[in-house]
Amino acid sequence: MRVRVPLNGLIEKTPILVSLSLCIGVGAGFGAYGFRWLIGFVQHVFWKQGASLVPLAFLNTLLIPAAGGALVGPLVYFLARETKGHGVPEVMLAVAEEQGRMRFRVVFVKALASALCIGTGGSAGREGPIVQIGSALGSTLGLLAKVPVEIVRTLVAAGAAGGISATFNAPIAGVFFALEVILRDFSARAFSLVVLASVTATVISRALLGQNPAFFVPPYELLSPWELVFYAGLGVLAALVARAFTWSLYRCEDLFDAWRFPEYLKPVMGGLGVGALGLVFPQVFGVGYETLEVALRGHLTLLLMGGLLLAKIAATSLTLGSGGSGGIFSPSLFMGAMLGGALGSFFHLFFPAITAPSGAYALVGMGAVFAGAARTPITSILILFEMTGDYRIILPLMTAVGISSLVSHFLSRETIYTLKLHRRGIDIDKPAHSDPLARIRVGDVMVHPVVTLDAGLPLPAILERLHRHPFTSFPVTDGNNAVVGILGYPELRELLTSERPAGDLRAGDLMRSPPPVCYPDETLTEVMEKFRVSGAGRLPVVAREEPTRLLGVISHSDLVAAYQRAVLEKPRSR
Repeated sequence: MRVRVPLNGLIEKTPILVSLSLCIGVGAGFGAYGFRWLIGFVQHVFWKQGASLVPLAFLNTLLIPAAGGALVGPLVYFLARETKGHGVPEVMLAVAEEQGRMRFRVVFVKALASALCIGTGGSAGREGPIVQIGSALGSTLGLLAKVPVEIVRTLVAAGAAGGISATFNAPIAGVFFALEVILRDFSARAFSLVVLASVTATVISRALLGQNPAFFVPPYELLSPWELVFYAGLGVLAALVARAFTWSLYRCEDLFDAWRFPEYLKPVMGGLGVGALGLVFPQVFGVGYETLEVALRGHLTLLLMGGLLLAKIAATSLTLGSGGSGGIFSPSLFMGAMLGGALGSFFHLFFPAITAPSGAYALVGMGAVFAGAARTPITSILILFEMTGDYRIILPLMTAVGISSLVSHFLSRETIYTLKLHRRGIDIDKPAHSDPLARIRVGDVMVHPVVTLDAGLPLPAILERLHRHPFTSFPVTDGNNAVVGILGYPELRELLTSERPAGDLRAGDLMRSPPPVCYPDETLTEVMEKFRVSGAGRLPVVAREEPTRLLGVISHSDLVAAYQRAVLEKPRSR
């Protein structure tokens, strides 16, 4: 009897998937809380206790970020290099190209490295680390539960959603970030699993941190329809700032990569650069939410906001480009607030009757710059609404975010996330992914356990086995249950047309060796070519690390059924 593991198999029954999503949400919720506590602990150790060791304040400002870099560099280099940088591209790559596989050690290395980086003054955000942490948790649970690859990918996105939701108290935005950026799939099944994780993580976060929005802002609103023209101009400038930030970040990364210096010590130099900037603009240290909220209240001057905008671009580029660990979401919000606040101050100076205070433009600018950098208009609108709890500014926000996304797309095909992958030669939007079979792996559709033939099986028994089972071919195994060949109708037909005596022939004498084999991580597009070349009706699936260990079989009919399912499901996932 053969047991198939399709997308509607026993292992994917609703209670199991619901349990996995809830576990991921619980882990992401507690993980977000623990990560925030860890950042606070690092800040206390370095800026409160450690600062007392050096009597000169300016030396502390200069050296503490460098000390953080000295700890982060070896941690990332020797334990988990995928935790370098802002983390989201690595999650996108795992979902698009690596069957959702992420190492569990990422949870701990990313948390510690990012906490050290941000806590010692590195200019980075919390969202990138918690996305990678939650996603690694989702991947690990999915792999332990041995669910199909497509479900593992969805659980990775569920972990990302839970992390965003818990970190920013924004459950709706967390869901759409996971679907819009990580999974790129809005199917009903994916939506349901991601929502469960997001809700669970938010409940835990609110229980531990309270239910208040991330920012408290005055009640801003649109004063005049003409004001939308100014917000549209803000959208254009936000796209330009987002592209400038993207260019600066990867240009800085190139400079550090080209520098012949020990890789694990480069964050020290980046920390020194951030410390030097902090001597003039201490507001660029860390996440920067305190300064951001002051801008939202309209209490910063135009010149100061302009200077902080440039300083934050430079500080974040130095932090992440040199090998630090942290996210780009919070820096993008900071830049947007400074840009919007400065522009709003300018507009309000000349058009006070029809323009809102600068804080309103700072609020809209936050979403517009992130939308221009990541090209995520839905997430950008929702997360600003949830982080502030204010709906009255929604029309200006939608206007600026939409225009910023369009202008950014016109300026560059890549986002700040996909550019990191593109520079490695990876294009997750390549046409191959539009082929349904190119998105399905052998491990998703293979059949197991497998009916095999022992190499010592005599011809009469082989014929009886063929008569009893409706298969066109069988894997042949030796005494150690290792695959040594394949035997089916083509080999028997060759025997009948030859003059070879059939008296004492056994399966090992008739089989084709070495057999054409498939691997569970291959796509069905690759397997189609193997079927064409081999002429076999069924192919054994073996482990890459142990090429003789049989995992299952795949047949022509399995390919056809998988293709039909993919074609039927594709319109619903758009």
